[in-house]
Amino acid sequence: MATVDSIVLDLVDFLNASPTNFHAVDEAKRRLKQAGYVQLSEREDWVLESGKKYFFTRNQSTIIAFAIGKKYVAGNGFHIIGAHTDSPCLKLKPVSKVSKGGYLEVGVQTYGGGLWHTWFDRDLTIAGRLLKKEVKDGTTSYSQSLVRIEEPILRIPTLAIHLDRNVNEGFKFNTQSQLVPVLATSVKGELQKLLGQNGPSESSEKTSVDCKSHHPILLKLIADQAHCSPDEICDFELQLCDTQPSIIAGAMKEFIFSGRLDNLCMSFCALRALIDSTNADGSLGEESGVRMVALFDHEEVGSNSAQGAGSPAMFDALSRITKSFDSSDHRLLEKAIQRSFLVSADMAHGLHPNYIVCFFSFELYDLDKHEDNHQPKLHGGLVIKHNANQRYATNAVTAFIFRELAQRHNLPIQDFVVRNDTPCGSTIGPILASGVGIRTVDVGAPQLSMHSIREMCGVDDAKHSYEHFKAYFKEFTELDEKLVIDI
Repeated sequence: MATVDSIVLDLVDFLNASPTNFHAVDEAKRRLKQAGYVQLSEREDWVLESGKKYFFTRNQSTIIAFAIGKKYVAGNGFHIIGAHTDSPCLKLKPVSKVSKGGYLEVGVQTYGGGLWHTWFDRDLTIAGRLLKKEVKDGTTSYSQSLVRIEEPILRIPTLAIHLDRNVNEGFKFNTQSQLVPVLATSVKGELQKLLGQNGPSESSEKTSVDCKSHHPILLKLIADQAHCSPDEICDFELQLCDTQPSIIAGAMKEFIFSGRLDNLCMSFCALRALIDSTNADGSLGEESGVRMVALFDHEEVGSNSAQGAGSPAMFDALSRITKSFDSSDHRLLEKAIQRSFLVSADMAHGLHPNYIVCFFSFELYDLDKHEDNHQPKLHGGLVIKHNANQRYATNAVTAFIFRELAQRHNLPIQDFVVRNDTPCGSTIGPILASGVGIRTVDVGAPQLSMHSIREMCGVDDAKHSYEHFKAYFKEFTELDEKLVIDI
């Protein structure tokens, strides 16, 4: 049996620790602190030093980490990898209490473009963050707490085939009325009330969540995880997630089966590459730039939020770092941006074996979903994404830089363009390239089942992505000095 690389094992650990974007950022914080990165606050002044490592969070769902080269001076470039922490999911509605046909159900909203049929007949639970009230010595304060109920408590059951004879000709459902998870039966719910295990009491202050908005049973489960009483819960942002853990699988242990590979796989590879490229003594000794990883929230819904890639978050970071070293010349930031480079890292569409041109019973079935000359394969390495209509930000110069790094380290690389008769998705790449004015290449590891509750990718591609990103951090400064453009 093939051995599994330690990077891949660490990726699986990261995935299992990150059922939500909030948990992913919390896990990233833990790893950065362990590696000697100092946490900053956007609410405070920054006092930065060359050769030191820092990070900050925004909304606890976006995180930006950076390491300043020992030879850095204001106006030098930033070498950035950008990815995102969010994935398509089902999020609890502000009023989630639903009762139908003798069942207690939980109302959910669809977030992003998920393959929602994959959420049926799965063992589901709830995770996210809540705000809770704490009273100590007569003083009231409010704090955030991450919660995750480990055991399966929810399920969205399918209808029996006997009641839907044509279901195998096309599984269609209404996302408002039929994509609703079952929590309990009404009989058991009433029994819980009789046992006194219900949610907030009738005398609860108005700052707490309302038991008229959420099932008391659900509130009790959430409160137990947060080590508080239901009365102390002020509000929450919770989502459904699969209870099945991420695993290394396949006959040759060559795949990763997991939820949220898009885009926690790229987030992990970028984060681990930054940490490992700055861990050793002297690793920043010859660096004249700033190495940075920016993991944003809300990519799956357009990035238009205070913590999305469409916000000033990354630009603010570049500005504050530059001004920390020299605030006298406003043109230094403009120079820095033109010397900077962004790798927009988002998972790519791998070639699907069941959707290619094939012969069957002497008939030709044209099921091909990929352009003939651009068919990324699992284990084939990072995919450079191209789109003439700027749905991806790659151009010849930025593609060359990333391809040159691959050649130096004998790493496989692939190219992708979408078919002309198929719409093209997008990434944070064009948003940041146009908003900040930074050179950008769009890349990603190939995967299957993108936006499913359960996705898959190749273990080799995770390892290659990490190695490619680490090489980028270590060697970009030297490579960029040899590149003559716009002169």
